[in-house]
Amino acid sequence: MIRGVIFDLGGTVIRLTFPWEIVFKESQQALVEQLLREGVNLDAAAFATEFRRAMELNDRSRETAFLETTTATVLRMVLSRFGVTDLAEESVQRAVARFYTVTESQWEVMPGVYNVLGELRQTGYRLGMISNAGDDANVQRLVDRCSLRSYFNPILVSAAIGLRKPNPALFRMLLQVWQIQPCEAVMVGDTLAADILGAQNVGLHQIWLAAEADTPANRAHTGAILPEVTASSLYELPELIARLGVTESQLGRHA
Repeated sequence: MIRGVIFDLGGTVIRLTFPWEIVFKESQQALVEQLLREGVNLDAAAFATEFRRAMELNDRSRETAFLETTTATVLRMVLSRFGVTDLAEESVQRAVARFYTVTESQWEVMPGVYNVLGELRQTGYRLGMISNAGDDANVQRLVDRCSLRSYFNPILVSAAIGLRKPNPALFRMLLQVWQIQPCEAVMVGDTLAADILGAQNVGLHQIWLAAEADTPANRAHTGAILPEVTASSLYELPELIARLGVTESQLGRHA
């Protein structure tokens, strides 16, 4: 019997409306401008280049170690290379917030989100979220901006915990909050390695949302990571989850 549904955030519940390359450049510029306002004296162009390189290296590292290094940590590391080692924490957080302000305005909810979440909740499923992200505050603002908070409890963010999907500890933390077994929950996500493999490693059911999933990362795992169920849109979830519940009940009767 399925009792809980765990969702990813980006690419599953919300989606970016502009190409990441364009948004990142604007975000980087906003970050530098904020640092200058905070009184940091630096070569803007050189800093932007170094920050981008550090973020790219961090992305590669955290995708293999499954540990989260926050954007604030990366920023402090880059600042130290420019001789800035005493910037107040409040200034760092304002700079990080300014960096994400650009991207936050470019996310929109996926089609059917509110109807589907409402139907799942009305059916009696618990709804939770696990998001891989470099900044917890960024995720919390997105959740509120998109009017999603009332649907999900708990909301686990890798930046706040220090672990990233597919690290099984993240999934087990959420299951512990709900006090249910892995076989009683299903993970819904768009990323084969983080969402689907992570769920498989814990014994969760999995639904791969393929609507926004044509990415280099997913293509690299095509054929190697096979989701239990594939959906082309959120609208399919209520029926698919109900079928998983029936299958689970049948397996239980024959065990």
